[in-house]
Amino acid sequence: MHSPSPRSPSDLPIRRLVREDLVACADLCEERGWPRDEHRWGLLLSAGTAYGIDAPDGKGLAGTCLLMSYGPRLAAVGMLLVAERHAGQGLARQLMRRVMNDVQGTPLALFATAAGRPLYEKLGFSVVGRAERVGGSFRAEGAVGSPAVSPASFPPVTTRPAEAADLQAIVRLDLPVFGVDRTHLLARLPAFCDRLQVAEQDGRLVGYAALWPSGHSHVVGPLVAQDTGTARALVAALAATTDRPLRIDVEARHEELLSWLVDRGLEPLSGTTVMTYGIPDLPGNAARRFAPLTLATA
Repeated sequence: MHSPSPRSPSDLPIRRLVREDLVACADLCEERGWPRDEHRWGLLLSAGTAYGIDAPDGKGLAGTCLLMSYGPRLAAVGMLLVAERHAGQGLARQLMRRVMNDVQGTPLALFATAAGRPLYEKLGFSVVGRAERVGGSFRAEGAVGSPAVSPASFPPVTTRPAEAADLQAIVRLDLPVFGVDRTHLLARLPAFCDRLQVAEQDGRLVGYAALWPSGHSHVVGPLVAQDTGTARALVAALAATTDRPLRIDVEARHEELLSWLVDRGLEPLSGTTVMTYGIPDLPGNAARRFAPLTLATA
């Protein structure tokens, strides 16, 4: 009996991924050398739109891509992964074409690895910045408490654990910094993260940061602050609550914060390129945007 010819990559259908695909998504991450991050996938599948291609051999997923929509002004692309055995078959391009078609002209942003950047450039994305990942064991520079002690060049701030009543203030603070409304994502932070910290000055909320688990590490992000001193106070306060190594993706323009993190024991790990499509740069206030929640959400 004649066996059917193998299906070409273009014949493989793309479908929406659901919560039941979480383990398969984590398996694909692990297969490509990323942390499994089932915890992060749970957030992404609930807050965003995930696309997947089932492996033709029936063994898990051949590829994934995540779209996080912030309305008509911006959407973020992330988690573009293709199983190693299916690499080089055009699946990544196929997934990106589907995403770009579905958003119908909405501007896009993403963090590109060195391997992914050539594809994004061919699709019309432009480089607008860079993020540097640092990680390791954080060395405190003294007692971290409340109020936080900042260098003389920075005004003193107080940090404390966030409360339910702080959510509206966090959203108000975040809107001009991120540039578009991401309430649907921020509202999930209290359940997602192990610690949500806010910074205050003269009774005003001037920053916030989250700490969430990823493998054997804790990730700091998002990190939004009025200045570098406030960002440092938030990171130090979060670091004091965990014995795990820290990891943080800092926008490269914040050289002072990066230098301080290295002084505190974190080491450079990798870098990603910030790219946009349909807009000349990311919206919002880059001076107060220090780190994303995750590279998948811009």
